[in-house]
Amino acid sequence: MKDYMDQKKLEVVKTRKGFIAALDQSGGSTAKTLEKYGIPKDSYSTEDEMFDLIHQMRKRVFTSKVFTSEKILGSILFYKTMESQVDGKYTADYLWENKNIVSFLKVDKGLADEENQAKVMKPIPDLEDQLAVARERHVFGTKMRSVILGANREGIKAVVKQQFEFAKVICDNGLVPIIEPEVDINIPDKKEAETILKEEVKAVLDKWDQNDLIMFKFTIPTEANLYEDLYDYPCLVKIVALSGGYETDEACRLLKQNNRMIASFSRALLQNLFAYQSDEEFDKELKNAIDEIYDASI
Repeated sequence: MKDYMDQKKLEVVKTRKGFIAALDQSGGSTAKTLEKYGIPKDSYSTEDEMFDLIHQMRKRVFTSKVFTSEKILGSILFYKTMESQVDGKYTADYLWENKNIVSFLKVDKGLADEENQAKVMKPIPDLEDQLAVARERHVFGTKMRSVILGANREGIKAVVKQQFEFAKVICDNGLVPIIEPEVDINIPDKKEAETILKEEVKAVLDKWDQNDLIMFKFTIPTEANLYEDLYDYPCLVKIVALSGGYETDEACRLLKQNNRMIASFSRALLQNLFAYQSDEEFDKELKNAIDEIYDASI
C-alpha cells in the first residue's frame, strides 16, 4: 500500500526548510476562529453557512501572494476544506500545483471524556473511507489529536497506544500520519508528563516497522530538545510543534530552543488576520506571522 505515497512530497517534508500551517479548525472551533477573524455568530444561521465562511477565510490565506513554498512546507486541512475548491481545483491540488505545498487531513472526530488525566480520541468509524478520499484528492498525510492533562502513566499509555493503532491503519493506506499527543501547557506537572510520554512513545517505536513512516506533533517541551533523539528512528519524517495556546511571540521564542522541531501553528498564524482588512493589510499581517514562525522553525 506504500505505493500511494508521493516521493516528491515526501522529499519536500523531509528536506525543505519551512513550517506547516494548521488550518484544520473543525466544528467545535470554527465559530471561535470566525469570531476572532471578525465574523460574529449572528452572521450565519446554519452549519453549512459557517463552513462556507471559514472556507472563504482559508481560501484568502491560501491564495495570498505571501503564502508560498518559500517558507511553508505543508498545510493541515479539515475534511470539508479538502472537499472544497480553490480557483477551480480541489484544495490539495491547488496547494501542490500552484504553491508546491503538501496537504495533510485532520481525521479525528474530537476527544472522548477524560480518564486517567487524559483524553483519547473518539472512535473514527469512517477512517478507511476518509483515507480513500484523501488519496483521491492527492493528500500526503493525516493528523489526529489527543490531550494529556497530567503525568499519569496509564492515561498517557492509553493515548499513545490509540494513536499508534490509528497510525498503522493510515500507513497501510499509503499516507503519513502526524501523531499528536498534546500535553496541556497549563498543567503543573507538564515536564513529568512529557518525560513519561517520550518513554511510552519510544517503547512503541522500538517494536514499530521502520518502513511505516510517521510524524509527531508535540507541545513545545519544557526541557529543550527532549524529543530530538526520536530522529534516530528511520521511520520518523519530521517533528512539528503545536502552539498550544501560547501567543505567537512566546511560541516562537520557545520553539527556537528546540533543534529539528518546526512549527505547525494555527492560532499563532491567524491571530492578526481580520475579514475587514484590505488585501494589502491582510497580506502584510500574514507575511509578518509567516516570517516570525519560519524564523523560529529554522
